Amino acid sequence: MNVMKTIEIPAELPVWSDPERMGGVPCFRGTRVPVESLFENLEDGVSLDEFLDGFPAVTREQAVAVLEHAHRVLYGKAA
Repeated sequence: MNVMKTIEIPAELPVWSDPERMGGVPCFRGTRVPVESLFENLEDGVSLDEFLDGFPAVTREQAVAVLEHAHRVLYGKAA
């Protein structure tokens, strides 16, 4: 049995998640591009500009907002 847990996404993030669409995977708002693809590409050595070229539906502002949020969560920085 595959149970999808509910993901709480801060309203200010340009991210959506719906268990009925894309299996609930968090995606950049207005796209079907999983947020995870940004992190996977960066881990593989792809630059942010290269990622954005490969996923033109994602804006620089969206990607930066997600990265800044991850940084705050991991390092406890104030918003």
